[in-house]
Amino acid sequence: MFNRFLEFIEKKQLFEQHQKILLAISGGIDSMVLLHLFEKSGYEYGIVHCNFNLRGEESDGDENFVKQQVSIHGVPAFFQNFETEEYARLNGFSIEMAARELRYRYFEKIRSVNNYDYIATAHHLDDLIETFFLNLSRKTGIKGLTGIKEKSEKIIRPLLFTDRNEIEEFARESFINFREDSTNNEVIFQRNFLRHKILPFFSEMNPSFNKNILASIENLKDVETIYSGFIHNEKAKVIVEKKHYNIIDIEQLLNTMYPKTLLFEILTAFDFNSAVINEIFESLNNDSGKQFFSKNYRVVKDRGHLFIISNENKEEHIYYIEEDDIELFKPLNLVIGKHNANDFIIETEPNVACIDYDELEFPLLIRRWRQGDYFQPLGMTGYKKVSDFFINEKIPLHEKENSWFLCSGKKIVWIIGYRIDNRFKITGETKTVLKIELKQ
Repeated sequence: MFNRFLEFIEKKQLFEQHQKILLAISGGIDSMVLLHLFEKSGYEYGIVHCNFNLRGEESDGDENFVKQQVSIHGVPAFFQNFETEEYARLNGFSIEMAARELRYRYFEKIRSVNNYDYIATAHHLDDLIETFFLNLSRKTGIKGLTGIKEKSEKIIRPLLFTDRNEIEEFARESFINFREDSTNNEVIFQRNFLRHKILPFFSEMNPSFNKNILASIENLKDVETIYSGFIHNEKAKVIVEKKHYNIIDIEQLLNTMYPKTLLFEILTAFDFNSAVINEIFESLNNDSGKQFFSKNYRVVKDRGHLFIISNENKEEHIYYIEEDDIELFKPLNLVIGKHNANDFIIETEPNVACIDYDELEFPLLIRRWRQGDYFQPLGMTGYKKVSDFFINEKIPLHEKENSWFLCSGKKIVWIIGYRIDNRFKITGETKTVLKIELKQ
């Protein structure tokens, strides 16, 4: 088994000889075999263990056991306790999902802070088969049917060459100590029910069942590679990546061969589930303004486009321009200058504001849009709500939310990048011009 372990790492190019690996060690048989193989190999590694406090004294016993193994092996180790049930309740997760999120977030933190190259988990071939069936039962795409990958970004799975029976045999022959998780035999959990009830039934029907399923998964991996290449090319036709958001052209999307499938592949990368994606697809021919939310993103339909925007919280910052300032770098790059009105040529570009200096009250301030804001657009005698101005100018919702306003006291002087207020325009009475240019 040890030689096959080394061959698998080399064949799948999981990592290089000189790289540092962080081992996720629970204390169970799979992870303890993984630890034994790494110790025997001479690779540089550290250990990380999570106590999810789900099994009382048994969870603490696992932690103490791993700490004992650390003292034997003499390697760096990192331990963390989580209140998993509370985290699941507050976030509306299942216990399994909560533990997964907490675990991998902590693993990645330890990996990056301590300069490990990869995180190794002890998943094996039986886990691969179980994941295939679980994903199938929950409704999935072709990617979900390819199961667990040997290497996925910073996660590697060096035991995906072997199965549970071989691991148990190797542990016995090598006298490897491990902890038994009592919940492994409780069939109330989906994975355990599948493991103890469903899959053995298939194996009785066909002794080659596991072998055939693994071969099918390998075939699906080839199909998924072809599929991913096709989707990548189709995405390029319909989506444009901007600095702060992404735009999907609805007409282009609907003209592709499989628009709903393509939309699914685009939006799942932004944490949207299939139910919400179906709603978004059904809304493509409806009115603008509707919004759809995932945990970290939202989709805004605006005329012929879908805007994918991060849900990051926008703090209410206010920035000031003093009378002698000549440049501002935050939140925008603004170049500021005073000019004699007699020889000044007015610029009409939307990224330039030419303002009557004597009408201003310093310090000027820059802030975000607020509900109820109004101003007098250049060329108008009456007032207009800023929200109505944006609608009339066909400016998308997310751009309105991200817009900045130059103000003098309580008056809006310039919707930066769009329009100045008529009250601050240059007239025949203007003596000094304040020119402010937005640098992109």
